[in-house]
Amino acid sequence: MNLSSFYLIAGLAVGLAVIPVLTFALMQLVVQVAESEAVLITSFGKHTKTLDSAGWHWLPSRLAPWVQLHRVSLRRDSQTLQRIHINDARGTSVMLDLWMEVRVTDPAKATFAVVDWDKQLHDLVIHATGALLGNREFSDILSDRIQLGRQLCEELAAETQRWGIAIEQVYLQQVALLPEVSRQMLDSIAARLERAKADVEEEGRQRVALLDAETSRNCARLVAQAKAQYPLAVSRALARLADAPEVRDAYHQLYELSQVRPHRTVAFTGFGPGELRAVDAAMVPHGEPG
Repeated sequence: MNLSSFYLIAGLAVGLAVIPVLTFALMQLVVQVAESEAVLITSFGKHTKTLDSAGWHWLPSRLAPWVQLHRVSLRRDSQTLQRIHINDARGTSVMLDLWMEVRVTDPAKATFAVVDWDKQLHDLVIHATGALLGNREFSDILSDRIQLGRQLCEELAAETQRWGIAIEQVYLQQVALLPEVSRQMLDSIAARLERAKADVEEEGRQRVALLDAETSRNCARLVAQAKAQYPLAVSRALARLADAPEVRDAYHQLYELSQVRPHRTVAFTGFGPGELRAVDAAMVPHGEPG
């Protein structure tokens, strides 16, 4: 191997060794920012710059020991606060879960304006939930969960904006009562149903009695009207019989016979003029021929 070949091989080896070193050195002079991410740059503990566009950013000053990088995610995050206990307008203990969609809008405020914004947000949400739902009854909370979630989101927006945090959606989930409160409420509902049943039955009996009395009164009125019409009808019929004497006499005879009760009365009729009178016939002793 001649000297020129040796120099060529040595140069290639040194070049290959220098490339990783140069690459490493170059990586120390730039900052890579991922999508939906922000990088905060501080110098001597003071925030100096925010990098929020994805890609490579030239930053030679990061080699200084007093320069630090803080990476903050800008992606949406969902949080669930479970088993939040509140009291409704009647003092009933209500238990619910709260689902939130949270996003960092100002990474500098979220990092430096509040200490542990996650815990602060948790406490703030619990307080706001108790204040909002504390003046509503349990039935209203159940029926208006979507509207209450929107209202809670609006109330939290002003407070969390100071922290650089945005709450975009809030939903009330698993709204329920404590087991002992549920049993008490069920017993109370059962008692109210029994009272309502008794009231309905009593009201039904009263209405039936009133309807029976009104029916009896109407029947008595109609019967009285019918009885009042009977003499008038008989009078009109007798007046028409006056035009037919034979029919009238036959009617009177039939009417007289209808008044006779065989098991109670002995009648003596059918005697002509000059014959034995009915009174005399009645006085004839029993067994003697007439």
